[in-house]
Amino acid sequence: MDEQEFAQLNIIPLVDVMLVLLTIVLTTSTFAARGRLPVDLPRASHAGPAANPLPGARNPTVIELGKDGAIALDGVPMSMVQLSGRLGAIQASRPVLIRSDRGIRLQSFIDLVDLLKGLGFTRVSVQTEGAHAA
Repeated sequence: MDEQEFAQLNIIPLVDVMLVLLTIVLTTSTFAARGRLPVDLPRASHAGPAANPLPGARNPTVIELGKDGAIALDGVPMSMVQLSGRLGAIQASRPVLIRSDRGIRLQSFIDLVDLLKGLGFTRVSVQTEGAHAA
């Protein structure tokens, strides 16, 4: 029996695989940009771009404060005591980005800022939305 060579290359399976990969990339990039805790950012009329609150900073340490009191460091949920221990192991010169829900208790935010100040962190930024954002 003679085998014939393919006269044409079927690219439909290749396109299917590429579409699946594109879907995965778009899904994970959206998730990475928003963080793990659902946070309704506070609004500020003179806020800079929300996507880049620390210009020139690469890979800042991200601390999220959820409305329900949840705390996460770089997406990992933890208590304030655990956060203190983990931050103590990070260089104080590293930039820190605080993503805080607008509905949290002020004392929770003050406790976090006090902890950062006590550990010597000076490059701290709070992420906000512009006033025009919905």
